[in-house]
Amino acid sequence: MLARVRNWFDPREVRDVGTTPDYRFSLANERTFLAWIRTGLALIGGGLAVAQFLPPLAVPHMTKVLGVAMIVIGAGCALRAIDHWIRCEVAMRTGRPLPPSRFPAILAVLVALGSLALLAEVLIDVVFKRG
Repeated sequence: MLARVRNWFDPREVRDVGTTPDYRFSLANERTFLAWIRTGLALIGGGLAVAQFLPPLAVPHMTKVLGVAMIVIGAGCALRAIDHWIRCEVAMRTGRPLPPSRFPAILAVLVALGSLALLAEVLIDVVFKRG
């Protein structure tokens, strides 16, 4: 595990493993990494917006909780991006299958749960404050 984290910051060791894959595969792997980074940045930005600019709703501090949760998930997404990039690069260089990942499903469930929590907040706010 520590060697993999070390490769995040110094990927030269990855080049010593196996053989160099077709550059198109490495570039595709990098594009996937960048897509995950964009997703993480979007979650972080959205979390900041929810925490700072969304007016308080029915449950006290719920907007802060949802905002912080989005920021934490965004940070996790960014860390997962680099880890997955390294694992895929090593797999391609050694001729092994690409590593499976549960992260897209986990991220989708977390986003859906967050959306449902926010929807419940909005509905409670509409029913009890304006109804």
